[in-house]
Amino acid sequence: MRSEDEKYIKIALKLAGKAKGMTSPNPCVGALVVKDGRIAGRGYHRFAGGPHAEIYALRQAGKRAKGATLYVSLEPCSHYGRTPPCTDSIISAGIKRIVAAMKDPNPKNNGKGLRILRRNGIKADVGILEAEARRLNEDFIKYITRRMPFVAVKVAQTLDGKIATCTGDSKWITGRKARRFVHKLRSEVDAIMVGAGTVLKDDPLLTVRLKGRVPQRRGRVPLQWGRKVKQPLRIILAGRSKIPSKARILNSRGGGVIIATTKEKSGRVDIRAFLKELAKSEITSVLIEGGGETIASAFEAGVVDKVYFFIAPKVIGGREAPTSVEGKGIENAGRAIGLKRTSFRKIGDDLLIEGYVID
Repeated sequence: MRSEDEKYIKIALKLAGKAKGMTSPNPCVGALVVKDGRIAGRGYHRFAGGPHAEIYALRQAGKRAKGATLYVSLEPCSHYGRTPPCTDSIISAGIKRIVAAMKDPNPKNNGKGLRILRRNGIKADVGILEAEARRLNEDFIKYITRRMPFVAVKVAQTLDGKIATCTGDSKWITGRKARRFVHKLRSEVDAIMVGAGTVLKDDPLLTVRLKGRVPQRRGRVPLQWGRKVKQPLRIILAGRSKIPSKARILNSRGGGVIIATTKEKSGRVDIRAFLKELAKSEITSVLIEGGGETIASAFEAGVVDKVYFFIAPKVIGGREAPTSVEGKGIENAGRAIGLKRTSFRKIGDDLLIEGYVID
């Protein structure tokens, strides 16, 4: 039974992943109704406010749901939110058994849904491929339990740690495949953040440029299907710097723009406090793309959860050439910021190192 459960949970996770970045502030969820060894219904949550994965799967299964097993990547909800509780529909459909990859981390649910189902005679198992399920919704888990966005840092650098030449030229450090991967990362987050220096030096768009039909979110309006791309919010940590009105980020179609300023003498925005404010607006994930000072301030504030370091097989050199992480730096090598659960892979000619910051 365990191997069969894993087989169907893998399918549910794959379904859930189809909407990665599109369901915020909700989690990504996939579901399957299985009866007599055959899939009778399947579905995934597509956008906040829309039907949950279980509802799609139950609707597709129809009468075949009675006596069937429901496989779901996350414990069904038992409370009213943007939609009614899924537990009611599961009970009404006559589901005999449910298998969930993990409990819902939302304090409003967190095991309550499973208890309700069990009290109604439905056998409920949880914890199948839980590690994979938690990775899929790592942003949601942090947001719902700590009321802070999940923060990732993306860096594109040379072998010697340079992100540009001494003249400021940075196009292109990495290759086309790596850049495409970054656009996919952008499409999966709620917001992209850079410092004023990056805007002044590089004049970036910070938009997602991918082919395909992906939903787009505008403010608090539900996702609109049929758009070409989902554009995340663009954030500039300006401090006391002035952003020119002609900057491309202010004159291009894409996600909205926030310019964060401060009256502090340091001229630096309190990044931790700012992230807490973003969470209040249901921003669950932020991708920091530079520059070196902004990334350094995020590490210093202890808000970084994950890193994506793209390393190009190139050497630039130069004392004045900017590096990927600047700031004051660590004085004792023994206290350097470490990573756990690291992975390495080639993307084109470049090497991508992923990892999670050790608490």
